[in-house]
Amino acid sequence: MSALPQPSQATRSPRARSSTGRALQKGQQTKAAIVEAALGLATHIGLEGLSIGALADVTGMSKSGVFAHFGSREELQISVVREYHTRFEQEVFYPAMLAPRGLARLSAMFDNWMKRTSIEIDSGCIYISGAVEFDDRTGPVRDALASSVLTWHAAMRRAIEQCKALGELRTDTDAEQMLFEIHGLILALHYEARFLQTPGSMGRAVQGFQNILARYSAETPTAAAVAAPAAAKRRKVSNQTTTSKE
Repeated sequence: MSALPQPSQATRSPRARSSTGRALQKGQQTKAAIVEAALGLATHIGLEGLSIGALADVTGMSKSGVFAHFGSREELQISVVREYHTRFEQEVFYPAMLAPRGLARLSAMFDNWMKRTSIEIDSGCIYISGAVEFDDRTGPVRDALASSVLTWHAAMRRAIEQCKALGELRTDTDAEQMLFEIHGLILALHYEARFLQTPGSMGRAVQGFQNILARYSAETPTAAAVAAPAAAKRRKVSNQTTTSKE
């Protein structure tokens, strides 16, 4: 009796590919859910507080199931840093790119940064807590954190340079110095509002940004016309946020 003909590779492939595709999609969804849970934990307890066991409890999975998606605690931490950076870009960077180049865009970047910061005063910022946890260490997690922050700094620096090129800031403006001062406002805001719980901290940060712009401004009509409406809007938002928190 002759053997039954075997299905050809062409016959088996569509079903095999479909099954593999569904499994891959399900695996990606599960991994995304784990990263989401890990990000929520990390904002409150820090990256160092993350563990495979804690995530297994939160997600209802087994430790081996969580481990299978990352392979190590370090890879889990890096995944959280990348996800945090992606969300930071989506909330802060990309919306600001809709504004025209110059002071309008630089102000939009700071405004969006402040909006995110106002939320993180309650939940915590991975960039700041991560810097405390990994400032004196080496390794992939620290590298991922530093790379994310430096990417954002580079975007801010470009915006400052564009303001100079458009004549809205003085030609002798030191972009690195200006960036340092703006970043310093955010760090001070976290310390004052989150740790010391100082009333009016949001308003002081907004005023600090205006002081920086005034100090470096080329004082052209264009710069004044762009900066004034943005400043008024920020003061309004700041007063509302401060009032709600106090």
